[in-house]
Amino acid sequence: MAQFPFYLGLVLVILLLMMLAKKLRVAYPVLLVLAGLLISFIPMIPKLRIDPELIFIIFLPPLLYEAAWAISWKELWRWRRIISSFAFVVVFITALTVAFIANHYIPGFSFALGLLLGGIVSPPDAVSAGAILKFVKLPKRMSSILEGESLMNDASSLIIFRFALIAVATGQFVWQDAAMSFSWMLAGGVGIGLLIAVVFMKMHKYLPTDANTDIIFTLITPYVMYISAEELHSSGVLAVVAGGLYLSAKRFQFLSGSSRLRGSSFWESLSFLLNGIVFMLIGLDLPEITAGLGSVSLLAATGYGVLITLVLIISRLIAAYSAMLVTLIAKNFIKVAETRNPGPKVPFLLAWSGMRGVVSLAAALSIPLQLQGGAAFPRRDLILFITFVVILLTLLIQGLSLPYLIRKFDLPDVDQEGSDEEIEKGLRQGMSDIGLRHLQQECASLLDTDPVLRQMAIKWHNQAYPNYERPMTNEVKAIWQTILDKQRKWLLEKNGLEPGLNEDIVRKQLQYLDLEEERLMFI
Repeated sequence: MAQFPFYLGLVLVILLLMMLAKKLRVAYPVLLVLAGLLISFIPMIPKLRIDPELIFIIFLPPLLYEAAWAISWKELWRWRRIISSFAFVVVFITALTVAFIANHYIPGFSFALGLLLGGIVSPPDAVSAGAILKFVKLPKRMSSILEGESLMNDASSLIIFRFALIAVATGQFVWQDAAMSFSWMLAGGVGIGLLIAVVFMKMHKYLPTDANTDIIFTLITPYVMYISAEELHSSGVLAVVAGGLYLSAKRFQFLSGSSRLRGSSFWESLSFLLNGIVFMLIGLDLPEITAGLGSVSLLAATGYGVLITLVLIISRLIAAYSAMLVTLIAKNFIKVAETRNPGPKVPFLLAWSGMRGVVSLAAALSIPLQLQGGAAFPRRDLILFITFVVILLTLLIQGLSLPYLIRKFDLPDVDQEGSDEEIEKGLRQGMSDIGLRHLQQECASLLDTDPVLRQMAIKWHNQAYPNYERPMTNEVKAIWQTILDKQRKWLLEKNGLEPGLNEDIVRKQLQYLDLEEERLMFI
């Protein structure tokens, strides 16, 4: 209770730093990590101690769930091959490379410990990249690949982490058992996530819920998915990702416009706060991590962190250019999403976007303090310190230079025909045509007598959107609701039929329709 004012003040500092980052046009994870580091050296600052076993349960399910709702399933499927290669193949190769280097160059590191470290630091962080990309415009395909990769690579890295943890604890690794466990983690995680998603979707749909209860249900859902999968020794991460993607794709079937609007605001705020806390924790934890290094000097430990950081950066660069080469060769034999040569800049930016962050910290902190026999977990504090150095260096070096490189390269968005404004104008025109056509065909007799309907028709005829000042009758409200439903259906169908259509712009129009539906309650 005595520390509550400190935690409250910490949240306030996080919010102020995020506002400062926006003002300075700097990715907020960078400022938060540095601020946490500085705060940790202030005398009398309480030490933050979090149960390692609760790290994943507290932070990971809601962050993964929010990311799954935000991503475009259409883009995820379109770039599935390169996303899968980065999220699984590249992560596995990177983890093995780190294991080999750590085993040979870091004293006291077995291959199993090296693989544990590799599983921790191999996945790039979606939050860091997303915070940076808000300040610069990146071609849609690149942002989609980065978002999709970051959503999937958490699962693969944590699977590696779990198997390496078992190998360190037991001193043995049975490949046959590992293969069976791996298969169950993948299939079971996806299956459990989808099953729970269907159950919650039915609850949303058939129970007498409102916006508030819908939001509470969405908050509970990722935790149920994650804990259920983990209790059945499957992948909680894949359960949340699979279930979140399914519910996101079906959101218009079981959530009202009011629930979608308020839920979106709630999840944006929750994710914002959780990410801020985690990045602040990265900096605040350094003194405690440093104190536990024992016989390893701070200089030597920093050197190991720099070495692993270089391995990660070089491995990702090689992987990015290799993926481009494989795609160019494969297009001669199979159908691929991209047939043009992207040039050297695209794979370089994909590689340079590999900042580490939330998942790496959560994984490192979740390492148990002791083995099952009671002995101290070997090299735990050194692994934590190396993870901290990797996160700090990638955030500072890659995170601060990435916006400059994106502006310098100035890559065109080859997938999008026309500007965002032109696409939005075209969508608005289509929605206006639907509204005008419905009024002329279904409500012709009312157009001459009802001023609100007449105003609708005039506005849509002039390619503008209605702005109502008169009160609506219940009959007109019903007509307007029907038009909104038709416009929403048209947008969803158009988004599905046109692979190159920017879904972010479509979602913006869908949100507008939800706002109009909300207005009907107060007109």
